[in-house]
Amino acid sequence: MRIVNKFFLTGLFCLLFVCVFAQTQDSIPLPGETLTADTIEVKTTKVFLEHANTLSFDKEVKADAQFLEGDVCFHHDSSYMYCDSAYFFEESNSLEAFSNVRMEQGDTLFVYGNYLFYDGNSQIAYLRENVRMENGQVTLFTDSLNYERIPDIGYYIEGGLIVDSLNQLSSFYGQYSPDTKLAVFNDSVRLENPNFTLYSDTLHYDTESKIATILGPSVIVSDSGTIHSSRGWYNTETNTSLLLDRSEVLSGNRVLSGDSIVYDRNSGFGEAFGNMSLQDTAQKVMLQGQYGYYNEQTEYAFATDSACFLEYSKGDTLYLHADTLEMTTLDSTAREIKAFYGVRFYRTDMQGVCDSLQFNTRDSILYMYDDPVLWNEQYQLYGDTIVIYMNDSTIDYAHVIQFAFAVQHVDSTYYNQLKGNDLKAYFEGQAIRQIDVEGNAESIFYPLENDGAKIGLNETKSGFLTIWVKDNKLDKLKIWPTPQGSLTPIPDLKPEQKTLKDFYWFDYLRPKNKDDIYEVVKKKVEDAPVRSNKFRNEE
Repeated sequence: MRIVNKFFLTGLFCLLFVCVFAQTQDSIPLPGETLTADTIEVKTTKVFLEHANTLSFDKEVKADAQFLEGDVCFHHDSSYMYCDSAYFFEESNSLEAFSNVRMEQGDTLFVYGNYLFYDGNSQIAYLRENVRMENGQVTLFTDSLNYERIPDIGYYIEGGLIVDSLNQLSSFYGQYSPDTKLAVFNDSVRLENPNFTLYSDTLHYDTESKIATILGPSVIVSDSGTIHSSRGWYNTETNTSLLLDRSEVLSGNRVLSGDSIVYDRNSGFGEAFGNMSLQDTAQKVMLQGQYGYYNEQTEYAFATDSACFLEYSKGDTLYLHADTLEMTTLDSTAREIKAFYGVRFYRTDMQGVCDSLQFNTRDSILYMYDDPVLWNEQYQLYGDTIVIYMNDSTIDYAHVIQFAFAVQHVDSTYYNQLKGNDLKAYFEGQAIRQIDVEGNAESIFYPLENDGAKIGLNETKSGFLTIWVKDNKLDKLKIWPTPQGSLTPIPDLKPEQKTLKDFYWFDYLRPKNKDDIYEVVKKKVEDAPVRSNKFRNEE
């Protein structure tokens, strides 16, 4: 009876483990149902001996057992058990079977092994050595299987393998129900598919729908990329999935993450909800938003709702926000970003606002459209269109096209001003060093005494104008051809003389830091839009 007690206690422990495990799993939205453990009342019926070639007793070996040999067959309810030899314990309604053990239930379930202990009262079968459970296209392999007939569940606790028509799953602990076609795997789980391999801590699997339910830290590895998730489901037949709890989809140098991700591996389409992030680790750019998606085949990305683009390849990070952001791959080394509606960006050496923007990482050129305003230290540039040319980690120059205006705040209500048809501001380090104005150039400057006192207002008009700046102060001024100019002492200034036509000071719109780009700041009524220009689609 030692063997009987050993297997009975092992089975009781495993049954308790299954019940506790099933009750502690988190519920997630799945296309199918998960396993449940119900308390089922077992009705006791007798185990019958159907056939044996010989029957004998040996009181010295097993006093309470009938020893059977040759073509042995037992019958219990709808189950039949076959073996080469067996001990039949009629009083305890149990049996031990040896060699070529086969257990059949109906015409769909077949279990094979070298050894079987069966308890007819609890209707639990303990099979050992070279065990194989076959249920249609599903086969379970292990060296130690306990099969409970009433809940119709077989489980192993020392390693096993389940194979169906598509996948092969192995783990340290495993459970399979021939009735529901559902399997549970725990500890060192490995799902092998022709197209990928899934490694997990805890996994549920439906052998009919081929859906794997992820309930613990998991990694899915394939030729096209890698998925990290700790909760969700993956359809191994259609290669579609729902990934929860900040999952990641890696494809080449790109990493898509989100609070939840709907991913189709065949089409390469990933849709992220909540704290979406798409990072290009090679180009060092990142797209963020509360919602977004990425197509691996077209390499097109979209983000909205607190959308933000980060470019950090040159040391100083550019933070760019808009209502809608798009990122398109031009080639293996270049990306194009388009921003629509309410654009605000921040970098330590420049800040800007506009309605629409386009940025190309290949040539590092940034285009600002529709009421663009650009700031650098004390300078403000605005006009019809602004094009910024980057050089490594700094700005090379900014080109203000049509209706160009440059303003430098001197103090209080005094501003140095430049105006013309076209303006180029050249940078040295992080500061403006030279400004060229072409066409209808106008300027207002306040020359300073050595002690910093303003001499007066210097107003000029000409066809072309160039200024050189040193330490944020006017160093040199060149005007040509046929310049006109006047100097008005400060006491004689009238308020209307202090500004050129179309002068505006938009400092209240200026992003103050990387978090300020998300602030919604509208222009004051008195500050009319500079010009209107539709976004240029240069595809």
